[in-house]
Amino acid sequence: MDKMNQTSSIQVTEFILMGITDNPALQIPLFFVFLIIYLITALGNLGLIILTVIDSHLKTPMYFFLRNLAFIDLGYSTAIGPKMLVNFVVEKNFISYIECAIQLVTFITLIISELFMLSVMAYDRYVAICNPLLYMVIMSDKMCYLLVSIPYLFSFFTALLTTIKIFMSNFWKSNIISHFYCDSLPLLSILCKDAKDVELIILSFSAFNLGFSLMVVLVSYGLILMAILRMKSAEGRRKAFSTCGSHLTVVVVFYGTLTFMYMQPKSSHSFDTDKMAAVFYTLVIPMLNPLIYSLRNKEVKGALRRVIEKQSKFLH
Repeated sequence: MDKMNQTSSIQVTEFILMGITDNPALQIPLFFVFLIIYLITALGNLGLIILTVIDSHLKTPMYFFLRNLAFIDLGYSTAIGPKMLVNFVVEKNFISYIECAIQLVTFITLIISELFMLSVMAYDRYVAICNPLLYMVIMSDKMCYLLVSIPYLFSFFTALLTTIKIFMSNFWKSNIISHFYCDSLPLLSILCKDAKDVELIILSFSAFNLGFSLMVVLVSYGLILMAILRMKSAEGRRKAFSTCGSHLTVVVVFYGTLTFMYMQPKSSHSFDTDKMAAVFYTLVIPMLNPLIYSLRNKEVKGALRRVIEKQSKFLH
């Protein structure tokens, strides 16, 4: 940090987060809207994690991956949400140099992990539908842990490299971040002119992460579709489609938003538009995921009913 401060045009010890809006009339209403969204997100994902841990009927690989998805959603919404809420009730929302770096590395780690977790879940659905007799053999405990641990490790490496490259560069324009959290693209806009290599790293990783994970999803669903079309039973086709519907909905929304956000050149970015996209995938999607997977899933609803019945018997 000392070395950076000696070579930069300004002393950067903290940043100012501009937040979602500077309209005073909207601050309090938006605070309550996003507070409700965050509370639903936290309760929904935490509830899904607890449910898949304690219910013996939800011990399959599918729910193991769903539990990790809920953990990721809870993690990055918590990394963003509370700090964003503070911005609505203070005049200037300061974040320290170290806190900004921690927020960035946490967010990037978890957002990339979500990409690969969705592709792992697509592969899981492929095995379940196309190789049902070998499902539990292929998706063994060892394989499940491997499919989860590799994305986490790769995501952390990517996040650490990106964060180090950004924070080792010189902040010469200002310390004002035109966003409601520390993200790579707004930080790039206040770096010095020699930041092209950092932008190239970010765009390269973004293209690889989106492209590779999406390829796994598309190939998996292509094979699933062919398997479903070969099924003679209408009930079998309906059941196969129903097991994929929730996941496919989440995939389309999540990948579409991230592609819009990160696969543009820096010069064509509108930070106001990016803020709206960021609100969607950092707060709205993590809130919707447990609802989508729970309300349309008979096994999750059954597990929830069993837990409620046990608690009722215990209380009486």
